[in-house]
Amino acid sequence: MKIPRHVAIILDGNGRWAKEKGMPRNYGHTVGAKNVENICKAAHEMGIEYLTMYAFSTENWKRPESEVSALMKLLEGYLKTCIKTANKNNMRIRVIGEIHRLDPKFQERIREVEKVSSVNTGLNLTIAINYGSRDEMIRATKKLAKACAEGTLNPEDIDEKMFSENLDTFDLPDPDLMIRTSGEQRLSNYLLWQLAYSEFYFTPVPWPAFSKADLEDAVEAYNHRDRRYGAITE
Repeated sequence: MKIPRHVAIILDGNGRWAKEKGMPRNYGHTVGAKNVENICKAAHEMGIEYLTMYAFSTENWKRPESEVSALMKLLEGYLKTCIKTANKNNMRIRVIGEIHRLDPKFQERIREVEKVSSVNTGLNLTIAINYGSRDEMIRATKKLAKACAEGTLNPEDIDEKMFSENLDTFDLPDPDLMIRTSGEQRLSNYLLWQLAYSEFYFTPVPWPAFSKADLEDAVEAYNHRDRRYGAITE
C-alpha cells in the first residue's frame, strides 16, 4: 500500500458527538483533543511523515464566548502536555496561523513546544490555530507587496514557488490527502493553496471517535485514486 507522505485533517464533529451522548459541547472538544495523540501514533506507525490538523480557525471566534474561552484553555493545556508527549514519541510540533491574536502566555507556550521539539526526527505534527487560508494568503501577499515597495523584489519575479515560501507552511510539503471527519464536505478555509492537487476523503465518523482503523480506511481509499497531476481526462 502506498502511504501518503503528508495528511491534513479537519477535526470536525466534536460538539455533535458530545450532544448525541447528552454531554456539553466542551466535553466533545476535550475527548477530541485526547484523540490527537492516538491518531499521531497511528500515523507514525503507518509511515506518514507529516500530519497537519485544523484545531481553531479564524472563523471560530464567532462561536459563543464561553465555547471559545474553553477551546483556548484546552488548546493551551494541550500544548503544555505536548512537550512531554513530543519527546516521548520523538515528534516535532509546529503551529501555523496568526498567533499574535492569542494571549501572550499562549504564544510563549507555542514557542516553547516548537523549540523543545525541533530536534525530534519522528512524525511532523502541524497544528493550525487561529488559522484561515484566506488570511494566510493575504499576509503572504502583504510581505511580497512590501518587498516590492521597498525595491528589494521585482514583481515580475513573483511565481508559485516564491508565493509558497511566504505561506505559513513554507517548510512543509503539500498534503497528499485531506481528511474531514463528521460528514461535512467542504474545506472551510483550510489550506486552499496547499490542497490544490490533494485527494479528499470525507467520513461520517466524528473526530472524537475517529480511530486508527478509520485512518487506514482513508489511506486505502487514497490508494484507489488515480493521481495524475494536470492530466486531461476523456
